[in-house]
Amino acid sequence: MAALGGDGLRLLSVSRPERQPESAALGGPGPGLCCWVSVFSCLSLACSYVGSLYVWKSELPRDHPAVIKRRFTSVLVVSSLSPLCVLLWRELTGIQPGTSLLTLMGFRLEGIFPAALLPLLLTMILFLGPLMQLSMDCPCDLADGLKVVLAPRSWARCLTDMRWLRNQVIAPLTEELVFRACMLPMLAPCTGLGPAVFTCPLFFGVAHFHHIFEQLRFRQNSVGSIILSAGHLIGPVLCHSFCNYMGFPAVCAALEHPQRRRLLAGYTLGVGLFLLLLQPLTDPKLYGSLPLCVLLERAGDSEVPLCS
Repeated sequence: MAALGGDGLRLLSVSRPERQPESAALGGPGPGLCCWVSVFSCLSLACSYVGSLYVWKSELPRDHPAVIKRRFTSVLVVSSLSPLCVLLWRELTGIQPGTSLLTLMGFRLEGIFPAALLPLLLTMILFLGPLMQLSMDCPCDLADGLKVVLAPRSWARCLTDMRWLRNQVIAPLTEELVFRACMLPMLAPCTGLGPAVFTCPLFFGVAHFHHIFEQLRFRQNSVGSIILSAGHLIGPVLCHSFCNYMGFPAVCAALEHPQRRRLLAGYTLGVGLFLLLLQPLTDPKLYGSLPLCVLLERAGDSEVPLCS
């Protein structure tokens, strides 16, 4: 969802003026080898990211501040080095995007405001039911809630809370960098634009299954509840942070809520509006030019649905 609406689609551009066959556009090794290199590079990134969490041996649970601080160090190192994987992939496949690495990975000023706001708005619409549930169960009214949110002391407490920093800052930044910004440009020339958008979340989801073993180890949840809560939709950092804050919708609690009819109506309305607004709010035309589409067209794919 978020990947459909953000800078993740605007990653590549090429400098060659003439359309070439796919094997030529993807470099000397040919499209088959290019795909193997792309998939292997993404798997290596995913394994490196998850593996970095376990270089520190500890019997403490993952939410312990000492464990969180050590993992901060590990993932920041891996995330900082992850662009090197994209450079290596470019050399192995022979793809010459003709642009800077930052642009290749989706760090662009063009269209930055709609890319940040529209996917977040769409995500909040999807979570309309959970947001209603949160407001109903919150003891404070809207004015008090805004005072708490805008108070400097509240932000100071958040910045010293290791779990908050992990869930709302470090995890969204590092995971989006590794699992979207680095993986999407490597997969798109191989699979095409649409499949690449939906393949990146698979790497992201599989990489999160290690949480299942950790939670079972410390008996924090049942197998069923853990599986239901593993993984989130990939997207811009703001959407990722928002999803981390909201968590998996508490549907069972909504069914048992005193105002369950209003909540179920909110859940239904949110999903309906999300499906209705998904295509218009993720229209690539809203986010500026799409260099990736140019690459795919010159690679021989003249009909790219998301680019037309």
